[in-house]
Amino acid sequence: MRHCRAAASTTGGPGRRQVLRLAAAGLVAAALPARAARAQAVSGEPPRRGGHLNFAGLAASTADTLDPARFALATDYIRGHMFYDGLVTLDADMTPRPALAERIESDDLRTWHITLRRGVAFHDGAALGAADVVYSLARHKDPATASQQRAVAQEMAEIKATGPLEVQVTLNGPNVDFPSMLGLVGFCIVREGTTDFSRENGTGPFICTEFSPGVRTSGRRNPDYWGGPAPWLDSVDMTGISDDMSRHNALLAGDVDIIASVNPRLVRMLRGRGFGLLESPVGTYTDLAIRLDQGPGRMQDFVTGMKYLFNREQVRDSVFLGFARLGNDQPIAPENRYFAADLPQRPFDPDRARFHLRKSGVMDSGVPVLCSPAALASVDIAVVLQYAAQQIGMDLPIRRMPADGYWTEYWMKTPMGFGNTNPRPSLDMTFALNFASSAPWNESRWHDPRFDQLLLDARSQRNETVRRQIYHDMQVMIHEGAGICLPAFTTSLDAFSPRVRGLRPSQAGQLMGYDFLSHVWLADGAA
Repeated sequence: MRHCRAAASTTGGPGRRQVLRLAAAGLVAAALPARAARAQAVSGEPPRRGGHLNFAGLAASTADTLDPARFALATDYIRGHMFYDGLVTLDADMTPRPALAERIESDDLRTWHITLRRGVAFHDGAALGAADVVYSLARHKDPATASQQRAVAQEMAEIKATGPLEVQVTLNGPNVDFPSMLGLVGFCIVREGTTDFSRENGTGPFICTEFSPGVRTSGRRNPDYWGGPAPWLDSVDMTGISDDMSRHNALLAGDVDIIASVNPRLVRMLRGRGFGLLESPVGTYTDLAIRLDQGPGRMQDFVTGMKYLFNREQVRDSVFLGFARLGNDQPIAPENRYFAADLPQRPFDPDRARFHLRKSGVMDSGVPVLCSPAALASVDIAVVLQYAAQQIGMDLPIRRMPADGYWTEYWMKTPMGFGNTNPRPSLDMTFALNFASSAPWNESRWHDPRFDQLLLDARSQRNETVRRQIYHDMQVMIHEGAGICLPAFTTSLDAFSPRVRGLRPSQAGQLMGYDFLSHVWLADGAA
C-alpha cells in the first residue's frame, strides 16, 4: 500500500511533477478507476452485477458511527468504505492508488499539491470540490471533533484550497509517506460543513438505507459511482455478531454470506462444508507491553527475562493454530519489504529467562499481567506465558479484564499488560504512533533520542538504500530496547459462501483492507 518506494531510487533534485512519478507512483489518472481495475484482476471470471449480500462482523455497538473521524473498529472501517472515499486507496501490497485524488505531488516532500478527480458527486448530488477536502482534513485537528486520527493529523500544519479542484497541504516537516497516510479510512472525504452524522453523505460505492447503531447497517448500490462499473452488488446488510459460535452458525445456516474473524479451530470444519477461507497476512499483532517507567520494568533484567520467557512457536501453533507468523519483539511483519530479515530470532530460553528474572529480584513477587478479550488472543497468550513462568518457578498471576472499557481504563496504565495493534499504512506511521518518544501509544514508555532522529531522517530520505538501512536500524533498536514482547503476527481469517467471488488476500487489513464490498460479486447475481 505504499507507493513511495521508487522515491528513494533518486538522489537528484527532481521537479514537482517528476517527484510525483518517483515518490508517489500510481497517484496519477488511471485508464480504469482503481476499484474497478482491482476487481477485474482478481480472477479470470468476469464479475456479475446484482444480488444482495449479508455480512456479519465481529462486533456492533451503540457507539457505531457514520463519522469517519471517529472510526475505531474494523466494522467502522468497513462501513466507511461502503459510503465514503478517501483521496487514495491502499492496495493489497500497501501501495496508495488513485481515488478522489487524481494526483499528489511535491518537490520537497513537505508541501504537497493535490489535484482532485473531476465529475465526482456526493450522494446528495453536490459536486466534490477542494473546499470539501480542506474541511474533511482540517476537522481532525479540532479537539472538539474527537478524531481517532488527531495525532496523525497534527502533522498537517496548513491545509488550503488553491483552486476549485486543487488543495495544498503543508506538513510540519518532510514526509515521503504522506500519500500513504491519506489512505487511512478515517481521512475519507465528507461534504464541507457536515456536522450531523446521523446519516451519511459521501461519494462512496453504496448509499446508506439504514443505520441502526449496534444493530444493522444497510446500503444500496450508488448508480452514479465515479469508480464504476463497481460495485457489483445491488445491496448489502452488515450486522455484528460478537459471539463466536453464533457468528459461525449464521454462515453455516446461510443467514449470512461472509463472516469476519473466523476461529482457527473451526477452519477445518468450514472447509469440509464447502465454505471458502480468506487468509490475509496482515501486520496485526498482540503484544505484552512492559512499562519501563514504573514497577519491575525499570529493571532491564526483568524486561530481558520476560522476552526470553515467550515461547513464540507455541503461541503460533497452539493459540493461532499456525495461522500466524513468528514475531521478534519489533513491529514489522515478515512480508513487509522493509522487514529486518537478518535480525536474529529471539529464542524461547527458560534458563536465560530464569537468570535475568532472578537477577531482577522479582521471581517471587507475583507480578500480575493484564489481558482481555478486547486484545486479540491475549487471554490465551497469557496462559502460555504463565505456564512457561511456572516451569522456572516464577509466580505470574493473570488478571483478565472485561472487554468493555479495557482500552480506556487499563491499557497502558499498568506495569504489564497486553495491547493489540492493527496494520498501519507505512512504517513511518508505525514508528511515529507507537515507538517515538512523543508517540501517543508508546505502550512501554520507551524513549531513545537516536530513534527519534532516525524517524525524521527517514521521512526526508529519497535514497531507497539509505532509507532501508534506517528502518533496519530502527527495528533493531526496538527489538533490543523497547519493553514490548511481540510473539506473533496474526493471519486474518474470514469465511465466505461458495457463491461469493472476488475476495483476495491483502496486507492492508481484514477483508481486503476493509474494502471488500467494493470488489465482491455473487455467482448467482443478476446478469
